Amino acid sequence: MQAAWMIAASLFFALMSVCIKYASPYFGPLEIVCYRGAIGMVFLWIMMRSRQVSLRTTVPMMHVWRNVVGVSALVCWFYAIAHLPLATAMTLNYMSGVWVAAFLIGGTLLLGRIADIRRQGPLVLAVMAGFAGVIMMLRPTLEQNQLFAGLIGLMSGLMSALAYIQVAALGRVGEPEARTVFYFSLGATLAGGIGMLFFEMHPLNTVQALWLLPIGILAALGQLSMTRAYTRGATMVVANLQYSGIIFAALFGLLLFGDRMPLIGWAGMATIIASGMTATFLRARALPNPPAESH
Repeated sequence: MQAAWMIAASLFFALMSVCIKYASPYFGPLEIVCYRGAIGMVFLWIMMRSRQVSLRTTVPMMHVWRNVVGVSALVCWFYAIAHLPLATAMTLNYMSGVWVAAFLIGGTLLLGRIADIRRQGPLVLAVMAGFAGVIMMLRPTLEQNQLFAGLIGLMSGLMSALAYIQVAALGRVGEPEARTVFYFSLGATLAGGIGMLFFEMHPLNTVQALWLLPIGILAALGQLSMTRAYTRGATMVVANLQYSGIIFAALFGLLLFGDRMPLIGWAGMATIIASGMTATFLRARALPNPPAESH
């Protein structure tokens, strides 16, 4: 049953990306981030009231740093969704698992623990394979003059990895998941709202604005489903099932937007999925509680 919750979460996030794709011609990334955060904040506040979870936190600066990297990841990802094939944008964002493994290796190197690096040889190979997959996926974007959007998508994965590490740190100090997500939604609302003051702001009294509502609702549903999967299921199984979101995005991209990708792009996607799943397995042996990932 927990596996079904993770698949449901991946489907919710993929559907959210579809709505973002439809909304992007009419709203900028900062606007979508703002409205996604506002709708999610209301949803989570109601849930927290029903569960009697307090908004009071003893670690406000940890939430601030989580919001800085998390909101940056969202803006980059939403920009990538607007300018890249849906499957490409989703895959580059899901590189976060490989980035976390790369951070683990980098930390070991900084500590001078060369013997540990030798033992982590398979993890090093998985990370290298992941970046090889990125190169394969970015080649089609270069041919279609989409390299900048591809790099922004890659940045979304990097920033997401930093956010996931911070989410894990918040969990270790006892912060409830609902409170962490609420403050993230609040941060997204504030950051997006401030950004809208300096960039173009589009009216909400249009039919296209209706796409903003499901974006926020699907994001909240995806987060709640994923949280239930991680808290009640086997971490390894759940963590690997999240990559089903890439498959959902690929199907939606083909069916709804007519996305076309050359063979090397599909090969790169498969390489990233395989390296991410391998890195997750190997990280689980190095880190007792790998962080639950969120969007």
